[in-house]
Amino acid sequence: MLSDRRKWFVKGLRDGIPIMLGYFAVSIALGIAAKNAGMTAAQATVASALIMASAGQYIGFTLIAAGASLAEVIVMEAIANARYLLMSTALSQKVDPALPLRHRMLMGLWITDEIFGVSVSVEGRLNPYYVYGMAAVATPGWALGTLMGVVLGNVLPVRVVSALSVGLYGMFMSIFVPPARKNPVIAGLVIISFALSWAVSALPWFDGISSGMKIILLTVCISLVAAIAFPVDGKEDRHAA
Repeated sequence: MLSDRRKWFVKGLRDGIPIMLGYFAVSIALGIAAKNAGMTAAQATVASALIMASAGQYIGFTLIAAGASLAEVIVMEAIANARYLLMSTALSQKVDPALPLRHRMLMGLWITDEIFGVSVSVEGRLNPYYVYGMAAVATPGWALGTLMGVVLGNVLPVRVVSALSVGLYGMFMSIFVPPARKNPVIAGLVIISFALSWAVSALPWFDGISSGMKIILLTVCISLVAAIAFPVDGKEDRHAA
C-alpha cells in the first residue's frame, strides 16, 4: 500500500511540473495585480498558497482595489469559483467510494482547472496521492510567481508594471477566445458583456452602485439570461465528453 502511494505521488510530481511552470509565469501578473490593490508580498503569497484560483483571486484583488465591501467580495468569489463544485462532483465519480472524508476534502482544496483536467484523464480509479503530488509542485510555483509579481511591482517603474499587468488579461482572453471563435453565441455574449461593462461604468445612472456590486450584477444577469436563452443540450454535452 505504501509503495503504491509513493508511486502515485511521484507520478503526480512529474505530471505537475508543466502545470507549475505555467502557474509561475501567469501568477507573476497576478502578483502585480495584488500589489496594485495595496497588498503586501506576504499577504499576496499566502493568498495564492491557500486559494490557488486565478480568476477568483484576480476578481478578489480587483474588488479590494475598488474598495468593495466584504459581502460583495464573498458573493463574487462564490460566483467565480462555482465551477469547482462541478469539478469536485466529476472527480467524486473517479475515486474509491470508500475513500475517507479527509482525503476528499484535501483533494477538493487543490482542485484547479489544470489539476482537474489532468486528474480526470487518469484511467480507472483516481488515487488521491496523485493529486497530492501535483499540488505539491504546482502550489509553490503559483505562490512564488505571485511573490515575484509583487516584488517586481515594487521595484520596476510604473509604466513597466502597467505593461506586465496586461499579462493577466491575456490569460483570460486565452480562456474565452478559442470557444468564442467556434461558437457565435459565446462570441456575441462576450461582446455584450464588454458593452454592458463599459455602459455601467460610463453612464451616470449607475454612479450610486459600487464597482464590486456592478461586477456581481452584470455576472449574474448576463449568465442567467444566457442560460435561459441558450440552454446547453445535455445529450450533445455528454457526447462531447
